[in-house]
Amino acid sequence: MTPENTAASHDPSCLFCKIVAGVIPSRLVYQDEELFAFHDIHPWAPVHFLIIPKMHIPSLAQLGPEHAPLMGRMLVLAPQLALQQGCNPYPQGGFRLLCNTGAEGRQEVQHLHIHVMGGPRPWLRA
Repeated sequence: MTPENTAASHDPSCLFCKIVAGVIPSRLVYQDEELFAFHDIHPWAPVHFLIIPKMHIPSLAQLGPEHAPLMGRMLVLAPQLALQQGCNPYPQGGFRLLCNTGAEGRQEVQHLHIHVMGGPRPWLRA
């Protein structure tokens, strides 16, 4: 693994690490030993929350093969939480996943996160 692929378990200056640590409050959706999900403070849709790893990983671009199980868990968890939070079931319902990566990908917080958005249309943003 190259140095740019390594991740500290916690970055004290990271907004999302502070949320995981309870330093900054959030509206919790879910947590376990590896993952943390919370409501977005500026929702684009009736249902809008984020799923993040508790371990500090700056972005999708820093993932290595060792992170595959973690990402798999995040993707398997997304539809379960989407339904619990009020998204309508597939195929008439559904939800959208968004993972911004890097400056050109419009990533604002440098901690890997997946937005889960759903609910009746129209949403504030497409």
